[in-house]
Amino acid sequence: MLGSLSLVSQLTAGCSSLPSSKTYTRVAENNELAKQLPIERTCGFQKLLRHRISTSRFLVPQRVKQNFPILSVLTDDSSSMTRMEDETENIGILSTDQGLEPFKDHFKYRMKRYVDQKLLLEKHEGGLEEFAKGYLEFGFNREDGGIVYREWAPAAKEAQLIGDFNGWDGSNHKMERNEFGVWSISIPDSGGKPAIPHGSRVKFRFKHDGVFIDRIPAWIKYATVDSSRFGAPYDGVYWDPPPSERYEFKYPRPPKPKAPRIYEAHVGMSSSEPRVNSYREFADDVLPRIRANNYNTVQLMAVMEHSYYASFGYHVTNFFAASSRSGTPEDLKYLIDKAHSLGLRVLVDIVHSHASNNVTDGLNGFDVGQSSQESYFHTGDRGYHKLWDSRLFNYANWEVLRFLLSNLRWWIEEFKFDGFRFDGVTSMLYHHHGINMSFTGNYNEYFSEATDVDAVVYLMLANCLVHNIFPDATVIAEDVSGMPGLGSPVSMGGIGFDYRLAMAIPDRWIDYLKNKKDEEWSMKEISQSLTNRRYTEKCISYAESHDQLLLARMLKEMTLKTFTGFFTAIVGDKTIAFLLMDQEMYTGMSSLTDASPTIERGITLHKMIHFITMALGGEGYLNFMGNEFGHPEWIDFPREGNEWSYEKCRRQWNLVDADHLRYKFMNAFDRAMNELDDKFPFLASTKQIVSSTNEEDKVIVFERGDLVFVFNFHPENTYEGYKVGCDLPGKYRVALDSDAWGFGGDGRVGHNIDHFTSPEGIPGVAETNFNNRPNSFRVLSPPRTSVVYYRVEESQEGHNNSEPVNVQGKLAADVPAELESPESSATLAADDVDDVTARKIEDQKQNRIVGGESNV
Repeated sequence: MLGSLSLVSQLTAGCSSLPSSKTYTRVAENNELAKQLPIERTCGFQKLLRHRISTSRFLVPQRVKQNFPILSVLTDDSSSMTRMEDETENIGILSTDQGLEPFKDHFKYRMKRYVDQKLLLEKHEGGLEEFAKGYLEFGFNREDGGIVYREWAPAAKEAQLIGDFNGWDGSNHKMERNEFGVWSISIPDSGGKPAIPHGSRVKFRFKHDGVFIDRIPAWIKYATVDSSRFGAPYDGVYWDPPPSERYEFKYPRPPKPKAPRIYEAHVGMSSSEPRVNSYREFADDVLPRIRANNYNTVQLMAVMEHSYYASFGYHVTNFFAASSRSGTPEDLKYLIDKAHSLGLRVLVDIVHSHASNNVTDGLNGFDVGQSSQESYFHTGDRGYHKLWDSRLFNYANWEVLRFLLSNLRWWIEEFKFDGFRFDGVTSMLYHHHGINMSFTGNYNEYFSEATDVDAVVYLMLANCLVHNIFPDATVIAEDVSGMPGLGSPVSMGGIGFDYRLAMAIPDRWIDYLKNKKDEEWSMKEISQSLTNRRYTEKCISYAESHDQLLLARMLKEMTLKTFTGFFTAIVGDKTIAFLLMDQEMYTGMSSLTDASPTIERGITLHKMIHFITMALGGEGYLNFMGNEFGHPEWIDFPREGNEWSYEKCRRQWNLVDADHLRYKFMNAFDRAMNELDDKFPFLASTKQIVSSTNEEDKVIVFERGDLVFVFNFHPENTYEGYKVGCDLPGKYRVALDSDAWGFGGDGRVGHNIDHFTSPEGIPGVAETNFNNRPNSFRVLSPPRTSVVYYRVEESQEGHNNSEPVNVQGKLAADVPAELESPESSATLAADDVDDVTARKIEDQKQNRIVGGESNV
C-alpha cells in the first residue's frame, strides 16, 4: 500500500530501550555483479531452542498470570546460557554485510525477543504452528453435535450471540466469560440440523458501560451488505456449506518457480464492463490471458473483506472473510483451483500493518477504550494512523499474535494460496512509520530506538510459520526503506521474507517520463536504479503497479503531499503508456495507418522500460493487470468525488483483442519477455554484469545468465557493427528483438545472422579486456530498441532449443518459410500478420537495413 507509511509512535510501554551503537555505517554502493548465494532457509528456532535463556523481559501471554515465574519457563542452566551467547555472537547476517557489525547488539536483542516468544508459545500453546490454528477455536466451529462460538472481548461485561436464527434476540443465547476475557457459547443442533443455518446473519452483542453494542464477530468467515441500501453496514454471515455446496479442490499446487513472474490483479475491476467482476468470471476469462502471456504467478489484491471499495482493499474490516463483492468463499476457491490447473501459483495481498477504522463492521468495533493489553490495537496516538485514518495493531499482545498468525495459516490451508505479499511493511518496521522520512541508506536509520521490535518479531514469527507449514511458499515484503536483513532468513538474524519489492524503480521511470527529455536520460542512473539492491536479498522489480495508477486527486485527499524521498512517485498517476502517448492513444492506435512520432516513441519506450526493468531490476518481475498491453488512462474507484462511476475502474480488454489496434504489439512483447525467461532462465541467474553504460551512445549492455542484452535508448542513432562485450566465446544469435515486426517494430535486425566473438586482451586480466569482458562481438543496434543475444552451443546446432523467441511464444524455426526474408527471419507466425501489416512488411523488406554482421 502506498509506500507503507504511518504515524510517529513511542516505544512499547514497559520495553527497555534498544541497545545502540555509537558507530554508524552508510550503505555501500551495490556492485553491479549482483550475486546470490544459496542459503538454507530455516527458522533457526530448532537450533536456538536447545539453549534456554534467562531474561529480564518477556512477552506475558494473556493466558499466563502476570506473576508467572520466568524460571519455570526458561531454565537458568549456565552451560546453556553460554551456548546461547555463542549463538547470538555469531549472527549470520553480520558475515554477509560487515557494515552491520556496529549494530550487533540490536540483532542480538531482537533475536532474543524472537526466541523468548517462541519458547512461551512452546510452553503454553504447543508451539507456533499449533498457536496459529486459532480459527479452529475462535469464531464459529462445529464441536460435539453443535456450534461453538468464542470471542476474545475482555472489555465486555456481558455478551450474547444474536442473528437471524434467534430473531436478533440474544436473551436465550447469553455467553460465558473465562478468566482470559474469552466469551463462549455452545448451541446444540436441533432436529439433526445446525441451530444456525448456513448463510444466515449473525452478530456479537456485548455490554460496555451499561450499553449493548452489536459487532461483527472478529473471526467471521463471510460478511455481506445489503446493496440496495446506500451506506448499509455489513453483516456477519455464518458460513458452513453442506458437502454438496462446498468446493473441493481438484488440482495440486504448481511447483515453486525459480523466479516468480507475477501478474498483479484486482478481481473486482477486471471486467471490461463498468461493474464489479466476480471470482468465477475472473477465473474463466482473465486467468487464461495471464497464462497465455507466460506468467507463472498471480497476485490478488483486495481479497480480505473491506467495506470501502475505493480503499483498494487496504482498509480491511474482516480479516478471515473473502470479499463478498465478487462472490462467496467457494467461488474464490474455484478461482484458485482454476489457476493451479493452469500452472499458476496464487499469492494474496495480506494487510497486517493496520486495520479499518470502521466501528460498525470492523475489528475496531471491539475497541471501546480499554487498555492496549485488552485490545487488538495500541491506545492513544500510537494506535491511530493519522494519514490512513486506520488503527495500528499491538504486536506484543498475545491474542493479537494469535489472530494475525492464524490469519496467515487460514488463507494458506483453507484457500490453498501459495504465499503472500505483505502490505505496508515500512509502517510496521518503525515507530515513525516512514512519515517525513527520506531513507538515505545510513544504517542508523534502520537500527535504533525508532525500530519497532515488536513488529519485527511478529514478522519473523510470521515468516517462520508460513515456511514451516508450506515450505514452497513465496512471501514478499512491500518496504520502501530498504531495511537490511528484511530478505534474509530468520536463522541468520533476518526477518525472513523471500523477496522485497524494488519500490524505487517506478519512481525513476516516472521522474524521467515527467521531467527529462529523451536525450537527458542517464544510462548510468538507469543502471544504478535497477541494480541498487542488497547482496543475497532478492527483489521483485516492476516498472509500474497499482500504486502508480491511482487517481492523483484521491491520493491528494489522503494528504500524501507530506511524503518525501522514496515516496515521490507514489502519488497516483497515469499508466506509463498514457504518460508516453496521452491523448493520441484515443486516435492514433490503429495499425491501419502509419504511427505518429508520439505513438511510435511511446510503444518502443513502453517495451524497453518494462523489459530492462524485468531483465536488470531483480530476481522476479511484477506487472499490474492491463499494463502488459499499455492500458490507457488511470484507475479511479467509484466514490463521491466521481459520482460513484466505474468508468475508470475496469480493464478494457477489447483494446488488446482488436486486431487492428497497436495494443496487441505491446502485449505480444510482454508475452515474449516472459517466454524468454522460460527458455533461458535469466531471472534466477546469479550472474548479472553491466559492462557498458555509454552516455553518448545512450546504450546499456549487460549480461544476465548467459544472455547478452543491448538496449539503445538513443532517439535517432543506429549503430552498425556496434561492439559489445561478453563472457563466453563462440557464436551468438538473436533471442529476442523488440524491433521485430510482430512487436510493432521495423524489423531492422537480422535474426538468422551468426555473430562470432573475438578475444579481447589477456585472458584473466580484466583491465586488458573490452569493457572488462574477455570477448566481444558486433551487432546492429537501431534507435530505441532492445535486442537479446544467446550463445549457440555446438550440441544445439540445428535444434529448436537454440532458436529465438517469437511473438506467439513459438520457435522461430516454426515460422512458415514464406515469411522468411533472404536476409533474416521475421519470427512471426503466419496468423499473426493481418493483411495490412503483411503489405507493410513486404514494403519494408525492399528497403530495410540488414544488420547484425558476423564478426569475421
